[in-house]
Parts: sequence; structure tokens; C-alpha cells
Amino acid sequence: MSNENIFPDQPSITLYDPLAELLGAGDGKFTYTFVDAVKLSGHACPTVAGAFLLVKVALDNLYPGDEIPQRGDITVEIAGGPSEGVNGPLSQVYTLLTGASGVQGFHGLAGQFVRKDLLRFGVAGAGMVTFARRDNGKKVTLAYSPASIPPRANIGPMMGEILSGGASNETKQQFATGWRQRVLDILADGGQSTVQVV
Repeated sequence: MSNENIFPDQPSITLYDPLAELLGAGDGKFTYTFVDAVKLSGHACPTVAGAFLLVKVALDNLYPGDEIPQRGDITVEIAGGPSEGVNGPLSQVYTLLTGASGVQGFHGLAGQFVRKDLLRFGVAGAGMVTFARRDNGKKVTLAYSPASIPPRANIGPMMGEILSGGASNETKQQFATGWRQRVLDILADGGQSTVQVV
């Protein structure tokens, strides 16, 4: 099975990056799918799916209609520190999709196209993340919980068996299939039951 086809190409996120266009990366328009987030993270899980959907829902709110979101013109504020819960893995997906980065980000060209310090940790509101447009200040705060789409039966015990080194190949395959199916279900839901505007 090709890694390119293990997850659907929808939902997708299309953004325009003026820096990319300036530096010769075509017209600067990029379309991201969940597979891009999987490649960045090295795995697929409810957390990575949630990060992708949080950005999708945020951009749909911030850029209604046919307006194309501008990568690099979005700030991200994350409740809690970078090592708290799953904030670290979430933030990496936010950076991939929005361009917003922490202190390690791109410092810009002649004061333009700055990406550093557009992503911040430690703001109030446990479990929430705020996305905002830099051009007009419009913002949306979101929370994510996959609890409404529970894992398949026996996923926990199977993982324990695998990590202890005693699982059969059949158990490993059953686990992988069940784990992947939950991620597929979360993506198919599109954030309707897992992402909340707060």
C-alpha cells in the first residue's frame, strides 16, 4: 500500500504564501492534506488529525467564502507550555500549515515575511488554541476532543501487548487497522463533533 493513499485527500487546506511566490515556488498556492501532517509527524493518530482539523476549522472561520488564507499572516496562541500534554506535536502541525513559528522561525526579509514569534505558548484557557489574522485582527478560539469518536474495542490491551513484545502478527495487524480506522472516522467527521468554537 502506498503511503500516499493510506488516508483520503479530503479535507484539504489551500493557502497562499507570498514568500513562496517571491522565492520562485510557483504561484505560492499550496494545498495540504492530512498525509502532509502524517509525513511531518511520522505517524497518524487522533492528536495529529485534531491538529489538522483545528487549522481547517480556524481558517474556514477566519477566511469565509472564496478568500484564500495567507500563510505567514496567521498567529497561533496555545494554552499551556510546549511540553504540556500534546502541545508539542500539535504546534508542529500548526507551523506546517499556517507558517506561524516560535523563536526558531524565519526572521524575514527586510522586515517582511517574518514567521518567528507568530506561535506562542502559555496563554490562558486550558486545552484551547486561538488563531488570528494579522491583517485585520479577526480571531477564533477552538478546543478539540476526540472523545465523541472512541477507539475500537481492545485497542488499549492490544497496544500493551505489542509494546511488551508479546503480540502476534495478527494482533499487530488488528491493532493497526483499528487505530487507523479511528483516525479515518475523525477525519470524516471534519471537526463537527470534535472541534468546538469557544
